[in-house]
Parts: sequence; C-alpha cells; structure tokens
Amino acid sequence: MTFPSLSWQMLPWFKASRAQWRYALRNGIAMCLALSIAYYLNLDEPYWAMTSAAVVSFPTVGGVISKSFGRIAGSLMGAAAALIIAGHTLVDPWLFLFSISAWIAFCTWSCAFFNNNVAYAFQLAGYTAAIIAFPVINLTDATELWVIAQARVCEVILGILCGGMMMMILPSTSDGSALLSALKNMHGRLLEHASLLWQAETTDAMRTAHEGVIRQILTMNLLRIQAFWSHYRFRRQNTLLNYLLHQQLRMTSIISSLRRMLLNWPQPPQNIAQVLKDLIQALARPDADFYAVARVIAPLAPHDPLDYRHQAFWQRLRYFCLIYLRTSRWLKRVENASAVTQFAVPASPPLMRHTDHAEALWNGLRTFGALLAVGAWSISTQWDSGSAAITLTAICCVLYSIAASPHNSLTLLLRTLILLSLFSFVVKFGLMVQITDLWQFLLFLFPLLTTMQLLKLLQPRQAGLWGQLIVFMGSFISVTNPPAYDFADFLNDNIAKILGVAVAWLAFAVLRPVSDARKGRRHIQALRRHFIDQLSSHPQNSENEFESLVYHRISQLSSSQDELARRWLLRWGVVLLNCSHVVWQLRGWDTRSDPLSRVRDVCIAHLRNVMSERGVQQRPLAATLKELQRICDSLSRHHQPAARELAAIVWRLQCSLSQLEQAPAPDIT
Repeated sequence: MTFPSLSWQMLPWFKASRAQWRYALRNGIAMCLALSIAYYLNLDEPYWAMTSAAVVSFPTVGGVISKSFGRIAGSLMGAAAALIIAGHTLVDPWLFLFSISAWIAFCTWSCAFFNNNVAYAFQLAGYTAAIIAFPVINLTDATELWVIAQARVCEVILGILCGGMMMMILPSTSDGSALLSALKNMHGRLLEHASLLWQAETTDAMRTAHEGVIRQILTMNLLRIQAFWSHYRFRRQNTLLNYLLHQQLRMTSIISSLRRMLLNWPQPPQNIAQVLKDLIQALARPDADFYAVARVIAPLAPHDPLDYRHQAFWQRLRYFCLIYLRTSRWLKRVENASAVTQFAVPASPPLMRHTDHAEALWNGLRTFGALLAVGAWSISTQWDSGSAAITLTAICCVLYSIAASPHNSLTLLLRTLILLSLFSFVVKFGLMVQITDLWQFLLFLFPLLTTMQLLKLLQPRQAGLWGQLIVFMGSFISVTNPPAYDFADFLNDNIAKILGVAVAWLAFAVLRPVSDARKGRRHIQALRRHFIDQLSSHPQNSENEFESLVYHRISQLSSSQDELARRWLLRWGVVLLNCSHVVWQLRGWDTRSDPLSRVRDVCIAHLRNVMSERGVQQRPLAATLKELQRICDSLSRHHQPAARELAAIVWRLQCSLSQLEQAPAPDIT
C-alpha cells in the first residue's frame, strides 16, 4: 500500500510552482536581510525589522507599496503619540495608562471611518504607540523614550525597505494584469449569473450567487487601488477602471430587475427562454457586436403596443445588452492600451461605503476597557512582564475590532502563540545558545521561513495559522544584540503575551460585537433611510453612489451564519435599488407640465407614503400595488406613445415593490 501524501512529490519544496517559490524566496530573504541589517546597526530589538518585512509581504507590487505607505504613516503617527503622551505622563502611571489607552481607543474608533490604507495607518498608529509606550512605563529618563521610539520606527522602515527591494529584485505578477483578468472573469461570470437568475424557480443557490457576485465586484476595488500604486499606466486609467466597476454593478442590478419582471409577468412569450439562452451565448462570443445581438433578440420584440409588460422587459433587456457590449469594448481597449493612452469616459464617483458609528464607538470602548483592566492589574501587582501582556491586548483589540469573526481569529492566535512558545523555547535554548554569529542562525532561519511561506500558499485552509506563525515568530525568538538567555524572563514574557491575547478574547466575549441579526436590522433601516432621501427633489447620493452603497451594505453580512438576516438584507437591498433605478428614470423621463408628468409625480408620492425608516406598512403597500396596476392599465390604453412608455416604467416599479409583500412587520424589521 502506498501513501501519496507521504511521497516526495507532495513535499512543499517539490509541489510548489515557480511563482510560489518566487514569493517564498522573496519574503524569506527580505525578513533575514532586515534582521541582519538591524542586528549589525545595533538596534536594541532587531526582530521588529523582520516582523515589519513579514507584515508587508504582499504578493503584488501595488499591495507592497500601498501597505508600506500606510505602515510608515501609521508608525510615525503612533511614535509621535507615544512620545507626547509618555513624555508628559510617565511621572504618574495611572495618568499614563488612561492617556495611552484613550489614544489606542481613538485609533480603534477611527479605523471604522476609513478603508484600505487609511484604516491600516490608524491600526498601526494604535499598536505602534502600545509597542513603544508600554515597555517604558518604568523609565525615568525621557531621553531613553526618544531612543526607543527612534529604534522602533527605524526597524519598521528598515523592514519595509528590505521588502520593497526584494520585490524589485524578484517581482511578482503585475497588479494591473490581475485586475484586468478579474474584470474579464467577472464580465463572463455575469452572463452565467444571468443564466441562473433568469430561470423560473427560486433556490438558495441564486441568493448565494448574487451575494458572491456583489462581493467579488467590491473586492476588485481593492485590486484597483493596488494597481493604482503599481504603475503609472493604471493611475492614468483609474477613471476608466472605476467606471467599469460601476458598470458591472449596474449590470448586476439589471439582471435582478429582469428576474423580477419575469416572475411577475402573467403570460410571457413562449420563446422567451430560448431567446435568452441564445442571447447569453451570443454575448459570450469574443466578436459579439450590436448588430449580431440585435438579430438574436429580434424574435422577442413586442408587436402589441398596448402590452406594457412586454415593452418594459424589452427595453430593460436592450439596456442590458447595450451596457454589456459597451463594457466589452472598454475592456478590450484598456487591455490593448499603451502606457500613455488616455480615455475619455463618463465621470463616476468612487464606490461608496458606510460607517457604523455605533459599532465604531463600541469597539473603542472595548479597547479602552480591556487596556485599563490589564494595565490596572500590572500596576497593582508590579508585574515586570505586564507591558508584554498589555501590548498584545492592544494589538488584538485594534486588529480584530473590524474583523468579521473576532472570536475565531483570537482563538487561532491563541493557538499560534502556544505553538510559538514551545517552538521558541527549543530554538532559543536548544540552538541559539550554541552559536556565536548571526550568520550561523540564518542558515537555520532562512530555510525555515521559506518553507513556512510555501506551506502558507499550499495549504489555503491553514494560511491564517502559517501567516501568524511567520509574523509573530520574531518577537518570540527575540534576536537581540547582544543575545539574552534568561529563562525566567523568557517564560514570563511568553505567559504575558498569551494572557494578553486571552484578555482580548474575554473583552470580545463580554463586550461582544453586535449580532448579525441586529446588524442586518440596522443595515436595512439605513437602506430605507437612504432610499427615502432618493425620493427627495435633491438627493444627497447620486444613482451610482446609492447603488454602490446598497451593495456595500449587502456585502457586510455575506459571510454571516444568520441566513434569515442575510436573506432579508439582500431582499431589501435589491428591492430598494430596483425602485431607485425606476425613480431616477421617472425623474429624467419628462419634465413637461402635462397630465403624464403629474402621473409620474403621483407614483413617486405613493412610494413616500409606503416607505419609512421603520419599514413598510402592509395595508398601504397593498393599496399602492393596486393603484400602480390601475395606473398601468389606464396608461396602456392612452393614445400617446409616451403614456405607454410610462406604463412600462410604472410596471417595473410594481414588480420591484411586490417582493415586499412578504416583509415582516415594521417593529421586527
């Protein structure tokens, strides 16, 4: 009997691809180089340089650059805060504890108000201040505080420079290529998504697929930011890339709108399923053009001018084909563009995001309370290693305050620190005590780091564990110049670090994040509030901004285990978004002061009567749906073509609102 898992082909050194080897070698060399330079510069804790090189070990150039800027800015801001706070409050430990805890709580609170590099900079500002300030609580000479802060910042910048230099020597796949590939793949996936949603039955796979498409489009915005930093070509094309993301979000909305019309169409044409199937196949061809697509959908063209349902579906289907083919053309142009090509595209606002003020304040209070508890215990007991415990507590509270599942992350970190404690004991007192030069230790460290980087890539399920082992290994081994081998200090520091993470876990258990059900209700209430603003004469958000804001809120619960909360958040988001598109189309439909324009105003007024922040009243909703149906029937018999066009738009509004007939009562939603 053979065991394939034990064969030499399954070992990470033979199983890894060339790109994975490049990534592992680049990061391993960067970490060892940062440690060596910091060691020979006589920095007091050179292992922080190795940790900094590990933190910025992104697989792409743009990720390294953008994260490095955020890390440098955050480190400088945190060091300045530590110098100011500690320099004025070290004479009183309790005042120092309150002041530095308030600063770290402020950084935790600020993380929720920004995204990407700015949020990362505030994270760094929080726990850099903790790393610098808490170990100096027993110092009396202010000059030593400056030396320590200077050393920490130098170690951080040194690690970043080593990581950037190795990225130049062993470059990885271009961020721009990854973004273009993701855009093309999503462009094709939208057709698969349309084929799934344009079916008569309703399954959970449809909802999951819809959430997945939304999440992937919003994730590509991060790729766009990384591509912006990787090459000036993508900085010149940033407007076009942002426009393409908005277009893909718009196509997602149109797909769901067409599905609502199919489900609410009493007697659709018999050939509609075959025509839609042929359309998807035609759009998937690389040489698809407007003429070929028009020939495919021609059998579905409406012949009865009084059939407003057919007219509405036909207009929306043509709109989908137009946007899809236009996006295909832009994708080809941006793919074949040179480094100096510029495009004139419609201006699109950046993708919107929301700020949960209550959750941000709750995260800040949790961080402040946890640091006060650990700090008070350390001051009262005069524990020498208390600074290590409170530092790890600060790092965990800042890092995991915006995590989707902080308890799972903290549990994984606890397991990581326990493994590192055992591993570092063997390495420090079994190997390091027997060597005299750093290069001898690097002969062991470099193959170890490279292998761990390979395992992180080859074992996706354990990638989080391997990543934490790599990042925290330096602080546990604690390579210093000169080396220190005090077993009592080593044991106390390791216990303090584990206890610090345990206190953070307890803080998240006591002051736990809001449940997914309550988050869903808050998101739904916010969506209704933003939709009511869309009904005003001068809404705060444009159509594109409201669309991206809705999808961003839907994505906040995409990984939640509360299926009911996810379902109703998705349903409310899709309904309100479809209604918003109809409102914008009605608003721009006709500005004449004739009876048809007044009918349009009546439809918008009905929406104001039905919708409130608390929810939808079922009786007004039923009356509104009946009234919209009456308006559609009346307009369809009108002699003016514009009236029948308005009837088609009003029917789309009725199709979107009809999904809310199953909505829970207002006091629940």
